[in-house]
Amino acid sequence: MNGSSAAGTTAAAGAGWTRLARRQPPGRPGRPGRLGPLGRLGRRRRLVAAAVAGFGVLSAYIALRPTHTPSALVATHDLSPGVLKPGDLRPAALTPPPSGAVRSGAIGRVLAGAMRRGEPLTDVRLLHSLPLPPGTVATPVRLADPDTAQLIAPGSTIGVLAAWEGQPAQLVADDVTVVTIPKADDDHGALIVLATTPSQATQLAAAQAGGRLSITIKPHLK
Repeated sequence: MNGSSAAGTTAAAGAGWTRLARRQPPGRPGRPGRLGPLGRLGRRRRLVAAAVAGFGVLSAYIALRPTHTPSALVATHDLSPGVLKPGDLRPAALTPPPSGAVRSGAIGRVLAGAMRRGEPLTDVRLLHSLPLPPGTVATPVRLADPDTAQLIAPGSTIGVLAAWEGQPAQLVADDVTVVTIPKADDDHGALIVLATTPSQATQLAAAQAGGRLSITIKPHLK
């Protein structure tokens, strides 16, 4: 073999190795780029570990996220019309809460009608247009004649008379203002709520314990 033939053979072999190197997939030097069984198993394990970690984070978020259950004030016991005092109401989760549910700020407000224990307080149960004058208290009284309540309205000024068996009627509270007239659900007379002084409230409580109450209506002065 002469020199030109050997050089040609060497060049052809070099070109063949160059084409083979170009066709070889990328990877670590001296090793094929395709993952072996152990490599594929490691990759699956990493994917499974990532999925488990993501599920754990999602579960922790769901467990720790704050709940937004609506709450409203409900009666802790049966309530009569009058000023709401501490201990009369408590917050309770209601889903859904009733329309107009009161959530705070009810203590010291005047309850217009009776409430049952556990009943939610709504805005229509509170007096808004006729607040109690300073120095007065809300005093519920029951009139003997239920039709009498139809002659008065919130804001009316009245006098309250008490009559006992065999005795003439006596005036027990004068110039008191009607705060509200709750809707009557029974036939035991008409319930009205008056703005009275504490002493008038005491006299009215004693009078209706054994007497029958009636009213006189003061003229409305312009």
